[in-house]
Amino acid sequence: MGFLLDAEGARAAAAPFAVRLAGIGRVAIVAEPAPWVVAAVLGALDAGCQVVPINPASGEAERAHVLLDARPDVLLADGGQMEELDGGDGGGAAGMIVYTSGTTGPPKGVVLPLDALRANLVAVYDVWAWTERDRVVHALPLSHVHGLLLGTLGPLWRGGSSHHVGRFDPAAIAAGIADTDTLVFGVPTMWSRIAAAIEGDPALASRFAAARLLVSGSAGLPLSQHERLTRLLGRRVIERYGMSETLFTVGERAGTDDPPGSVGRPLPDVELRLADEEQGLGEIEVRAPWLFHGYLGQPAATAASYTADGFFRTGDIARRRPDGCLQILGRADGDLIKTGGYRVGAGEIESCLLDHPAVAEVAVTTEPDDDLGERIVAWVVAREPVTAAELTTHVASLLAPHKRPRDVRFLDALPRNELGKVLKRALRVVDSPEPA
Repeated sequence: MGFLLDAEGARAAAAPFAVRLAGIGRVAIVAEPAPWVVAAVLGALDAGCQVVPINPASGEAERAHVLLDARPDVLLADGGQMEELDGGDGGGAAGMIVYTSGTTGPPKGVVLPLDALRANLVAVYDVWAWTERDRVVHALPLSHVHGLLLGTLGPLWRGGSSHHVGRFDPAAIAAGIADTDTLVFGVPTMWSRIAAAIEGDPALASRFAAARLLVSGSAGLPLSQHERLTRLLGRRVIERYGMSETLFTVGERAGTDDPPGSVGRPLPDVELRLADEEQGLGEIEVRAPWLFHGYLGQPAATAASYTADGFFRTGDIARRRPDGCLQILGRADGDLIKTGGYRVGAGEIESCLLDHPAVAEVAVTTEPDDDLGERIVAWVVAREPVTAAELTTHVASLLAPHKRPRDVRFLDALPRNELGKVLKRALRVVDSPEPA
């Protein structure tokens, strides 16, 4: 699967969807990497709908939660077939409702008006010198803002083209790099695998080196990977920072000569500060014209995510380098895992594993991984015999595949403090017996 669409073709394909969806308030779309999905999103936005992208790899529990929470009027799937649903309050202004990864509880709907999406892209066009001649090549999920907004709507609204290669493959990405100006978007895991592919087939290097911009996002690209890619390509991969609630707020500019290892500087019109600015590091807090308009149906959670003077608390910890660039250090909480470019909440996986009848107790942590960035590790106290493979399959059947544990380690008991709280830091040094 996959697609190559230019602006003119996308507009033509979107027109029938705009007619079909006229008068509908909220539409959920199973966002597989297919041309009909792009046409449906564009058509829905033209019709004034709120679009709810759904991860095609999500498990039954995840999809049920999104549909119950968003209450869309219709669901589009399977090539654009429409299923009428119960619906809710008629939706709202045109835009998107993108669901978080459920890191601090059930996934929340991030409300992003159409004006915010467009305003963010205008700023991106400026810092990346993005024109109608550019093509974006990527294999990013269309259920998240990275792949859908930056990788797809961004080039099409600019008048260029978007080439989604379908399933990620370094050779397919290389083949998609056009002789015209090309931007290649990926997450750190993809860039790690691209580097490995080039080491196995050096001829690929010239294709990637021919792109106008090589961009990594969704998680920090390790300095070792920067050095590896620069050695192989003779040029830099630049980085960007953002999240569903803030969209793209910080990034390295086209043609930067800053040393690697940071996500660059704030975009124009972005006010950014660190909670402990005097120390030069702290939680990132931002204000920008394109911030989200709240979590769907959750005013208390929305209010709690802002400071008293209107800055959004990102939950990410950063250091401001002497050159003004930001270096992301991690999360304010310890339970957010960044694996393969995805943000995954440990609590969501723990809840899923506790649903298995053989699991008495569980804790989920992470360990460094050269390929994924972070590897998900589940520490399990079993009440009856069960294998690691059974538990991994159980998680993959209910949640998206990237949320499954890469390691399952069995213990007789979890380490706890005097209040009964699991000491996750102790788990990182525990020697685990063989699985039952």
